[in-house]
Amino acid sequence: MVGIVNVTPDSFSDGGDFFSPDAAVAHGRQLVADGADILDIGGESTRPNCTPVLVSEEIRRVVPVVRALRAALPDTPVSIDTVKAPVAEAAIATGAVIVNDVSGLRLDPDMGPLCAASGAGVILMHSRGAVADMASYAHAEYRDVTGEVQAELRSRVSAARDSGIDDRSVVLDPGIGFSKRTEHSIQLLADLPQIVALGLPVLVGVSRKRFIGEITGVTTTADREEGTMAANVVALTLGARLFRVHDVRAARRSLDVAWEIMRRMR
Repeated sequence: MVGIVNVTPDSFSDGGDFFSPDAAVAHGRQLVADGADILDIGGESTRPNCTPVLVSEEIRRVVPVVRALRAALPDTPVSIDTVKAPVAEAAIATGAVIVNDVSGLRLDPDMGPLCAASGAGVILMHSRGAVADMASYAHAEYRDVTGEVQAELRSRVSAARDSGIDDRSVVLDPGIGFSKRTEHSIQLLADLPQIVALGLPVLVGVSRKRFIGEITGVTTTADREEGTMAANVVALTLGARLFRVHDVRAARRSLDVAWEIMRRMR
């Protein structure tokens, strides 16, 4: 279970809530108490029409939080959610052990070699476009969303290998809601076994996403937890094994129950 700690003023669900290191650490402690195995720290929003953040500002936001969380929770791995190699490097130097790159190593040519040299784990997410528009519909044109996402993820895995990253360090994320309309996200989740078939662990990040709101009619992001739990449980049955969420307690409880049932199925 990957708990989200956004240290941004403008993230779509919790922007500004955990902006200070003290608030972020308190939130991280709560997430771990609720069942998080990993804490994912992000200092730049990817919401539609977000303002790009300078490298220096992103480092200023995330490094104190990574340092404080490692001191407060030394047994909990920390992931840095960034597309910028200098930010990842600074976070790794402070104790982060995973790089969650929502561009799948597309946007910074130095990211792959950095991850390989550091030995960090890497989450390769499918997306299209730049940070400012990858969560919009600007690049959401598909003939076969699952086939195209599978092919593009396969390309990112090849890029990771070419950089020297070992397959054992890689997790795939199909990028639900990124460069995808509601119908694309739903279809991709239904076809998740095709992403699992790429042979690497799969993470899904459906937490409070727009497609849940469009299905349920819930406009307030924080009220989309029931839909989040439903999507996560289905994803678990279809092969996903990592889940990036805001509400760890609800996700942990629902997935634990689903898993106990699944492992007794014949």
